[in-house]
Amino acid sequence: MTAAQATPSKIDFRRLFFLFLGLFLFTIVYASPPWPNAIDPMGKEFMLSPEGKAALALFLLAGTWWVFEVVPIGITGLTIGVVQALFFIRPASAAFKDFMDPSVLFIFGSLVIGMVFTKVGITKRLAYKMLIIVGERTSMIYLGCFVVTALLTHLMAHTAVAATMYPLLLSIYALYGEGDKPTKFGKGLFIGMAFVAGAGSIITLLGAARGIVALGFYQEITGQEISFFELTYYMFPIGWLMVFVLWGFFMVFLKPEKAVIPGLRDKARQLSAEMGPISRNEIISASIIFGVILFLSLQSFIPALADFNKAAVLLVSTILFFILRILDIKDLEDIPWNIILLFAGAMSMGFCLWQTGAAEWLAINWLGFFSEAHWFVFVIAIAFFVMIMTNFIMNVAAIAISVPVALVVAPYLGVAPEVIVFAALVTAGMPFLLLVGAAPNAIAYNSKQFTSGEFFAYGIPASILLMALVALAVLLIWPLLGMPILTN
Repeated sequence: MTAAQATPSKIDFRRLFFLFLGLFLFTIVYASPPWPNAIDPMGKEFMLSPEGKAALALFLLAGTWWVFEVVPIGITGLTIGVVQALFFIRPASAAFKDFMDPSVLFIFGSLVIGMVFTKVGITKRLAYKMLIIVGERTSMIYLGCFVVTALLTHLMAHTAVAATMYPLLLSIYALYGEGDKPTKFGKGLFIGMAFVAGAGSIITLLGAARGIVALGFYQEITGQEISFFELTYYMFPIGWLMVFVLWGFFMVFLKPEKAVIPGLRDKARQLSAEMGPISRNEIISASIIFGVILFLSLQSFIPALADFNKAAVLLVSTILFFILRILDIKDLEDIPWNIILLFAGAMSMGFCLWQTGAAEWLAINWLGFFSEAHWFVFVIAIAFFVMIMTNFIMNVAAIAISVPVALVVAPYLGVAPEVIVFAALVTAGMPFLLLVGAAPNAIAYNSKQFTSGEFFAYGIPASILLMALVALAVLLIWPLLGMPILTN
């Protein structure tokens, strides 16, 4: 018998505790008697079906397992589909179909683009150029990375931005001198990229689909329209203020161990020179990626392009990379399936809460508490609800279940509908608590610089700052810009 066989493996009691805590919460909620109906401001009752209650039970199980990472996060995602099928919450055909939802395939295509950037050398070339500009101070490296991330989200989906920035950040971190070891600088770099991708994505309609959905509800319920440029006018100061607030946040909570990386600028120049001229594969890859991004960006402006599915357009690039032999079978096997399963499970969880009526029941109950509150408390309550829900379900779904209800309540409190929509859009774009809240969170996790628990821990103060910024926007910034806040 070897020494390894003779020594029993150490029992991880913390892991077992949270493993069984998730199962306990699921059992308690699932087996509990029927819950009271939710009643909206018009007096209409919404019953929580047995499937809806089971969805809430699964919601607690998945949240506990995700936060404390009792199993790989992708396996928790898989568990979501399995539990729905075995406990008849939704048919297996519906629960598992979400694992191949176009949004999941969009994540897959984005990750492939990130792999191509790395393989052909584009990311290293960009990283070295950026380091030559920002210099050797780690605080400026933070700022440079955050600003570039935010700028890109004005033109392309934040998922694609995260996939683009991720390999670039890996190249930058490789020059920090700590190998693959997790450090404060590494955590700040990757968590910061995820947070800032969200902050930047609220500024234009190109950053994410949630804006289109929210403005659609607004137009349908109020009969008024908010234009592309009007949204940007009100969101620009909020998004960019949050970018710089986050920079300060990471300089306080994850201040890099080294204030300066001596010789970094010279090293970057040397490495950039050693790469030589741009290669044929770099040109081909950049052309394909630029073409896809341009097409996706123009969809918001050219009606004839609007019907093309974004995931299908993005996956054209994946197919071309393999046709042109820029990628091969080994690259396909290296795709981070843990991240894809994580996001697939999140999609399935979101649709489960939505289709069983559980999410709507939650929204009506929550907003019911504030139907007679001060108008400011009501607006903040909506923003807070959307912020919490968007960490568990698609931000589009969080908007879809909360904004219509809020727009019905708003006139009774004398609140202008514009402020409801914009406040909800701000928090819907910044899920700072759970990896499943947004694709950039999951992509950043692939760096192995932080755990899901650490992400949650740093997300709490960041979310408090976000809510403070929403309050500032409602009370000061938006009124100064001319947004109507009250109707009387």
